[in-house]
Amino acid sequence: MTDHARRRLLQWAGLTTVAAAAALAGCAKKEEPPAPAAQAPAAAPAPAPEALKVAWVYVGPIGDAGWTYAHDQGRKAVEAEFGDKVKTSYVEKVPEGADAERVIRDLAAQGNKIIFATSFGFMEPMVKVAAEFPDVKFEHATGYKTSANMNVYDIKLYQDAYVSGVLAGGMTKTNTIGFVGTFPIPEVLRNINAFSLGAQSVNPKVKTKVVWINTWFDPPKESDAAQSLVNGGADVLLQNTDSSAVLQTAEKNGKYAFGWDSDMSAVAPKAHLASNVVHWGPYYIKAVKDVLDGTWKGNQRTIWGAKEGTTEVVKMNEAIPEAVRKKAEEAEAGLKAGTLSPFTGPLSDNTGKERLASGQVAEQDWLDKVDFYVKGVEGKVPAGN
Repeated sequence: MTDHARRRLLQWAGLTTVAAAAALAGCAKKEEPPAPAAQAPAAAPAPAPEALKVAWVYVGPIGDAGWTYAHDQGRKAVEAEFGDKVKTSYVEKVPEGADAERVIRDLAAQGNKIIFATSFGFMEPMVKVAAEFPDVKFEHATGYKTSANMNVYDIKLYQDAYVSGVLAGGMTKTNTIGFVGTFPIPEVLRNINAFSLGAQSVNPKVKTKVVWINTWFDPPKESDAAQSLVNGGADVLLQNTDSSAVLQTAEKNGKYAFGWDSDMSAVAPKAHLASNVVHWGPYYIKAVKDVLDGTWKGNQRTIWGAKEGTTEVVKMNEAIPEAVRKKAEEAEAGLKAGTLSPFTGPLSDNTGKERLASGQVAEQDWLDKVDFYVKGVEGKVPAGN
């Protein structure tokens, strides 16, 4: 092999070696793409808090006016306030007694965490059921028995009755006013007496007649009682019943009457002097909020009135003279300010017995035990109260 050929061979071999080395170097520097990062599983959305189940027990039908209607407006106020945080329900037209106990127990067994019973006669059934369901909160309207998981709430309806009495005393032509009573219990007797005292504050000649019907809701009975009062000379009527029957009967007879528990001005506009309205919403909202917050406490008794904005006399008739209207408004303002109490001594019953000494203002314990008619109310309180 010539020197020239040998040099060419060595040169080619060198170039091949260099190329191979470069190729190996390139392979050594090449980086593999990083493995994709493992995807974390998507976090499951937090479960929505379970809605608080709240139930009401009504003694009458809801209707469009009256006691049960007013309570149901309070239930709706709870729904508006708390939205999907609560789930409300109700049972209407529940008789007082064994049926009430069955309904309250059933509502507790269904998982309701707070139950409102809205009539005096539901007290004993609720006391019994509350003992069986210590983790459920129970609230009873107008009663007086409490426990570790049961409260009582009430309204000073007698304040509205007093203001209505002022209007009645100024409007009566016969000096006789009438009251349709349900049961002769302190709650109702306070209303009768306050109505009479309000009337006497502007017209000392006023006498009050009372007819008892022993039921909260029975429109035919309410109408019959109202007619009996009208036949006896009463020309302004008030009632402690749940329907608008008394007001309607007054209008048929060309007399005056009042709405009770809710605005009844549209029912009988000619007869309607004013409506005694109850706003249950503020208390219901407070009680439900306390359960949601975990601050609810048992063994409580709450009684609110004009000062707390839960009672109000509305829609005074334009036929009321300005002087009479002014006296009623002054009375309502005094009740709101706490400077006026319908039951202030000296106060005697209709037998002449002193019940409050001069200057003495009735305390709650006194109000809880009212079992008499004040001076000016005719007749005797029925036995069995």
